Amino acid sequence: MLQELLVAGAAAGSACLVYVAAAARVVKQYERGVVFRLGRVAGEVRAPGFTMVVPFVDRLRKVNMQIVTMPIPAQEGITRDNVTVRVDAVVYFRVVNAADAIITVEDYRFAVSQMAQTSLRSIIGKSDLDDLLSSREKLNQGLELMIDSPAVGWGVQIDRVEIKDVSLPETMKRSMARQAEADRERRARIINADAELQASKKLAEAAGVMSEQPAALQLRLLQTVVAVAAEKNSTLVLPFPVELLRFLERAQPQQPPPVPPPPAVDQ
Repeated sequence: MLQELLVAGAAAGSACLVYVAAAARVVKQYERGVVFRLGRVAGEVRAPGFTMVVPFVDRLRKVNMQIVTMPIPAQEGITRDNVTVRVDAVVYFRVVNAADAIITVEDYRFAVSQMAQTSLRSIIGKSDLDDLLSSREKLNQGLELMIDSPAVGWGVQIDRVEIKDVSLPETMKRSMARQAEADRERRARIINADAELQASKKLAEAAGVMSEQPAALQLRLLQTVVAVAAEKNSTLVLPFPVELLRFLERAQPQQPPPVPPPPAVDQ
């Protein structure tokens, strides 16, 4: 009798161990568990840690709650100003409702990927080339809003969308290079013209000062000679100003006019 009781107790203990082993589940810290009992969601979403399910009746689906980094394949499209470009991006999203991510959509990763590609092509068609190259933040916000609107119903939240690269045709690159070169040349000419205008004003002021003091012109000429003579291999051509001649004429003493000879007397 005692032996039969021991055997029965051992059998019951083994059955309990098998039941616990079959019912025990562990949900990791970055996961949430959704329990399906006979095909229907049973109870609340299971939190991280140890949990129990009914063997052969319940089925536990684990959902990763970490932020997912998903690259968007390069999409080719025509911008609003009729330029063919290829644009690729990256989207960051995470699951905020594990039950909706499992029940509402078949594969939320694939759904987000397809929505991101469609939205990227739509953004390309609505934007100009200059916006794609310079207004990245504005386009990123618009793209994030377009993807996040349907993703909310899937239990998914879009954290950030970034446009990575914009590929242009070679002909467009050459045209943009010529445009940039022409713009730089235009700015250089404007700067040179402005410099000439300022220099002409200063030269006019200097000429006014020198006209009042003729000796200043001679001093400036001597300074120019000294500057040019510093290069020994240069040929110096020295102009002789008319003002200097006038200055020398005024510096000479005045001489009396010559006395004409007396007229000859006929004998």
